[in-house]
Amino acid sequence: MTIATPRPVHDANATAGGGLGDLPEWDLSDLYTAPDAPEVERDLGWLDDACAGFAADYEGKLGGLDAGGMLDCIQRYERIEAIAGRIMSYAGLRYYQNTVDAMRAKFMSDCQDRVTEATTPLVFFSLEFNRIADDVYASLFTATPEIARYKPVFDRMRAMKPHQLSDELEKFLHDQSTVGASAWNKLFDETMAGLEFAVKGEAEPMNLEATLNLLSEQDRSRREAGARALAEVFGANVKLFARVHNTLAKEKEIEDRWRKMPSPQHGRHLSNHVEPEVVEALRNAVVAAYPKLSHRYYALKAKWMGLDKLQVWDRNAPLPIETKKTVGWDEARETVTSAYAAFSPELAKLTEPFFDRGWIDAGVKPGKAPGAFAHPTVTDVHPYVMLNYLGKPRDVMTLAHELGHGVHQVLAAPQGEMLASTPLTLAETASVFGEMLTFRKLLSRAKDQTERKVLLAGKVEDMINTVVRQIAFYDFECKLHAARRAGELTPEDINTLWMSVQGESLGPVFEFMDGYETFWSYIPHFIHSPFYVYAYAFGDGLVNALYAVYEEGLPDFQAKYFEMLKAGGSKHHKELLAPFGLDASDPKFWDKGLSMIARFIDELEAMEG
Repeated sequence: MTIATPRPVHDANATAGGGLGDLPEWDLSDLYTAPDAPEVERDLGWLDDACAGFAADYEGKLGGLDAGGMLDCIQRYERIEAIAGRIMSYAGLRYYQNTVDAMRAKFMSDCQDRVTEATTPLVFFSLEFNRIADDVYASLFTATPEIARYKPVFDRMRAMKPHQLSDELEKFLHDQSTVGASAWNKLFDETMAGLEFAVKGEAEPMNLEATLNLLSEQDRSRREAGARALAEVFGANVKLFARVHNTLAKEKEIEDRWRKMPSPQHGRHLSNHVEPEVVEALRNAVVAAYPKLSHRYYALKAKWMGLDKLQVWDRNAPLPIETKKTVGWDEARETVTSAYAAFSPELAKLTEPFFDRGWIDAGVKPGKAPGAFAHPTVTDVHPYVMLNYLGKPRDVMTLAHELGHGVHQVLAAPQGEMLASTPLTLAETASVFGEMLTFRKLLSRAKDQTERKVLLAGKVEDMINTVVRQIAFYDFECKLHAARRAGELTPEDINTLWMSVQGESLGPVFEFMDGYETFWSYIPHFIHSPFYVYAYAFGDGLVNALYAVYEEGLPDFQAKYFEMLKAGGSKHHKELLAPFGLDASDPKFWDKGLSMIARFIDELEAMEG
């Protein structure tokens, strides 16, 4: 049993600002009112009894259940997932509000230990379920509509059948998990949250988020100072980060070997319910497009900035023609909700409780995890969105992105605990679509060519960060895990792997300062979710293709879009995209998405004429 704990997601695109208005904070009382609330202990006690009772009733007996008995079994399992998910959601969200608070860290660890211990008796479920004969399985899950709706969940479970271990080994891995990867994850999070960066020209040391924000400042000297401070601190801590990566990659290699996984990526593909050849087609399409996307765009940017070469601190720099703008919270809300409303009033209405009922935590606070995420919690509560809102236009796009996730999670919740969760490859659909709606709204409001150019350039950079940068990250991970199989990696080894993908993806116009080779060390995806990153590129390419169909005027597009979001994880990507005439297994599908980015760059080049 895997219980979702919220994870921060971060990339260096936010920037600082003031005069933002009243920023909302989470009200977590819809989960629990306090860590010492009696309901927390009540639910932990219920979980102990429910898991023990489940095992007593069903262990060794799954193969003999009829359809009615199996449906009862599944619904009991689903209820256990809901209670465990509620506990861990609350503990995780509180922790990410202040990761340096020892009591919050202790509460999360204690909850994790209790939930892991309680759910250990459930390990038999997937193992025994996968031993049910194929013909019996097929007849069970076609017996009634009530049980048939769960078939996609168990099809995914049975995809793990060739890779499952003995019952005893699976129980050992389950028990050991709290001192394995999750412990290294926590070490990484707490180390990152505690880092301080002495930036030249700044009176006080800065945290990671604030220092990364400097990389998109207008003042080039401040950007450089930020980049050099990052390099200095990452370099000073690189041995620790190399140890974390070495340990996690080796742990994964051992488990993959025992499970007979054909590649380090295979487990992620299985959990994403996507075929390896589809991911390979995406990766190859993006790498082949580097010259016409990132290489071409950054050469243009160097020209705009009057530079022969770009430094790493210029990658996310504003254009020289861009005026510094702070977007207040109320304006950000109006921009995003009006963009959503122009597509569908219903979509905008779904965002209202996020703003009005404490479902968003927006402000930057000491100890708060960097970045942004939308965590669905459990299907009988609601999602929570975390931002570090600093008032830059890109923060508005982050709001649009995370609200897209939140709306998707709300719409999918009626599917129930086992079917609502969307594979990562499809989880970015509503978020990236929400960004595109917001971008188009801003573009339509542009007062002149200069503003249009700034908006287009910003969107291209975001798309390059989402597609090119994430596929480069994916290639780095592939190389790292392959190299780790041959032996321990020194920090210098990892640095070399990182640099091998940077020049290739960003292009010849870039120069790389000393110290940039350590910038792999702050990317949390590599730690928390190996090979997660290709899902961003998958989602962006999918949405670009989807948006092209919308612009072409496909009849009933909005209704079909809502049905896709409501499906959650109940359908395969092929089935979900069919109503739009799209097929992600067709290599040409990815070219359709990438051509949208290329067309934006075409327009920017035409403005030079």
